[in-house]
Amino acid sequence: MSDSLPPCPQCSSEYTYELDALLVCPECAHEWNAEAEASEPSETVIKDAVGNVLQDGDTVSITKTMKVKGAQSALKAGTKVRNIRLTPGSGDHDIAAKVDGFGQMELKSSIVKKI
Repeated sequence: MSDSLPPCPQCSSEYTYELDALLVCPECAHEWNAEAEASEPSETVIKDAVGNVLQDGDTVSITKTMKVKGAQSALKAGTKVRNIRLTPGSGDHDIAAKVDGFGQMELKSSIVKKI
């Protein structure tokens, strides 16, 4: 029966058992709801090109020049982008921001550096 139940998240004991809606560990007496833990969204960490963790409201700079579809000029390296918003789960473009001279854009975190 314990083959189908997950191990205890605190002590990793494999002897967990069900008690009503909870799972219980007989070794450390930890009780938890497996359905609630499975439904909680895991928080994703978005990092810039050099590994710094990004947060909403940060100021970043573009690390390499890139062409912008529909624009006459390119977005140059070193351009500052203020007050970014992180949008995890929306593909590979995980930053939404307003870039001066270009307007609202979505950027990849791999081409920006936190200032």
